[in-house]
Amino acid sequence: MTETRVHLSRSEPEAYKTLEAFTKAVHGIAKANGIDVRLKEYVMLHVSQLNGCAFCVRIHVDRALAAGVTVDEIGQLPTWRDSGVFSDRERAGLELAEAFTFIHRGGIPDDVYDRVGGVLSEKEYVALSWICVSINAFNRVAIAGRYPVPPRSES
Repeated sequence: MTETRVHLSRSEPEAYKTLEAFTKAVHGIAKANGIDVRLKEYVMLHVSQLNGCAFCVRIHVDRALAAGVTVDEIGQLPTWRDSGVFSDRERAGLELAEAFTFIHRGGIPDDVYDRVGGVLSEKEYVALSWICVSINAFNRVAIAGRYPVPPRSES
């Protein structure tokens, strides 16, 4: 298959490296502010699902599994509001993920801010917000470039 899209990461690698460095800093903030790896992966996976980024979904499914997230929990992410498998803390993170992903629909609504803030500390809220900013940026890079997601070979 012939590549027909410009890949931002290859075309301007310095900018991509800066985005990677930003994300590394964000992950450090998340860890320092009490965000466990499972919650971080739930949020990054759900944002990638919402944005339709197959490339990032694959990456974060793998990372979620490595962090101990179960296949059932991954399968429940799109229906988290109706599922009983997520804690209040995880639900707050997923709600914040949706608000950031659809921020163009009027920002972070007051009711979401209040509900999430009633569960997460300010430091946790800040850390997850930066996680959302970071993964939304990566989703846009991968989607714009139509990064491939080929079938995995069975070994």
